[in-house]
Formats: sequence, C-alpha cells, structure tokens
Amino acid sequence: MKTLVLGASPNPARYAYSAVQQLRWKGHEVVAVGTRKGRIEDVDILTEWPEKIADLDTITLYLGPANQLAVYDQILGYQPRRIIFNPGTENPELMRLAAAAGIEVVRACTLVMLSIGNYDRAA
Repeated sequence: MKTLVLGASPNPARYAYSAVQQLRWKGHEVVAVGTRKGRIEDVDILTEWPEKIADLDTITLYLGPANQLAVYDQILGYQPRRIIFNPGTENPELMRLAAAAGIEVVRACTLVMLSIGNYDRAA
C-alpha cells in the first residue's frame, strides 16, 4: 500500500516533510513529488511524475488549489483509492471529479490521521 505525497518539500519545517517522515516511520511506502529535488530520510523527492505507481492507495495533497489544476490528469490518472485534502488544499472541483471517478475524498490532516491511528482504516 503506497502513498503519494504531492507537494513534498526538502524543508523540515514543512508539513509535507513531516508527512513523509511519519508515513515512513509507520511502515508505509512513499512516493514524494515536489517542485525541488531533495531527500526526506530514505525517500527521494521526484520533480517529474512517475509514469505509473503500482499499488498506489492514497494521494495526500500538500499542493494548493491554484497549483492543482495543472495536475488534475496526473492525480486522477493514477486512480488511487482515496485522495486526502489536507487543510488549505481543499478544492471543490477536484473533489467532485475524484468522487465521480470513484475515488474516496477525505478532508483531513494526514499528520492527525497518523497520530490518532485512523490513517490505515478501510474505505
């Protein structure tokens, strides 16, 4: 079960950085995509979208709505089980498109979900 962290950053002060760390600490496989190359522990931050991600379960967004429009096709094309819209990333249009494609839409904070133990819950 893999998670794509979209908006990953090599800056330790960013929530996306913490999300990658916490996901790895909890044993999740992580693919990190951001605008700047870097590394978060054992995870390289990619600046290009991988062509395919096998077993992708979740996309967790750390990319604001204004920057999401350009990547709708990539996000929806991966057909994850769910997309987590972290605070500040909520986007009614993308949420509607995801739901119409059969993707679970979650408005929540990945870090809180991990800390209270409901990140791994079934759909």
